[in-house]
Amino acid sequence: MAFTVLVLTALEDVTADWVIAALNEREVAVARVDPADIGPGLTFGFRIGADGPAWGGRLRTASREVELDEVAAVYCRRPTPYGARFEHLPRQQREFAAAEARHGLGGVLYHLTRATYVNHPSAVTRADFKPSQLQRFVGLGLAIPPTLVTNDVEAARKFAADHERVICKTFRGLPPGGDGRTGAIWAQRVDPQTFDAALAVTAHLFQAEVPKTADVRVTVVGRRVFAQQVAAPDGALDWRRGDWGELVHAPITVPSPIEAALHSYLESFGLIFGCFDFALTGEGDDPAHWTAIECNPNGQWGWLPDAPAITTAFADILSTEGGGRR
Repeated sequence: MAFTVLVLTALEDVTADWVIAALNEREVAVARVDPADIGPGLTFGFRIGADGPAWGGRLRTASREVELDEVAAVYCRRPTPYGARFEHLPRQQREFAAAEARHGLGGVLYHLTRATYVNHPSAVTRADFKPSQLQRFVGLGLAIPPTLVTNDVEAARKFAADHERVICKTFRGLPPGGDGRTGAIWAQRVDPQTFDAALAVTAHLFQAEVPKTADVRVTVVGRRVFAQQVAAPDGALDWRRGDWGELVHAPITVPSPIEAALHSYLESFGLIFGCFDFALTGEGDDPAHWTAIECNPNGQWGWLPDAPAITTAFADILSTEGGGRR
């Protein structure tokens, strides 16, 4: 039976380009699709009935035709939101059309019973809540910073009084602004003297600042683990806020207990891939010095020095484990 890897992502996605190139080198059939292209450039006809429990049918783009029963793996990268396809419509029509596309086209593409997903969108959604991440870290025996989630000014002041330094982080990135560009608010130290009734407007994430000696990014793809110590030249609290091209990297070995916990973490959420951030508070070979910060279940890794090896790991998962039907 034919073997196809379906890559769901936007047109401009260098990370996906690398993985697709690696799959092409292996002569694995790849179909790249952005579901938000739904319309004349992306058509489909899917069927299901009493004769079988799986969806069948064909997906057509301007350059490819894909039979659903040939899809053995799905790489869910960063597809364009459906709403972008219908921006020209009035609000009610736009939201209706986007929801119909998401539940119809997405409802089939995300329920291919014989395909391996890296990662499945529903698993990413479950794993994308920072409170859930922190709770899971603790359950697996990993150290985390003391944390408060609140909209109560007195609770925030009491938390700050209990810790020497407190930082504030967002739960999510900034949504697109009027120019369509997204943004970010980096982790930053806060002065409890500035806390006021405005805290009640929404939820806030406060953490005790960890006296770190370094940051570590750990990328896990299947059973393979890639770890880099990361430092910003200016010693910034949050290394993500500056020029990533100026970051200083050094490979680091993840202690066995930490590595085992990361595999358990991914398995518990139904994930195959994840990018973990840690703060080191001492020597890296001592598990007690690793403090778990967060896990991005669809994180960026193309900027890392070991990106070529990570690309190979993705290609291995998608072409070898994908459905096991090659």
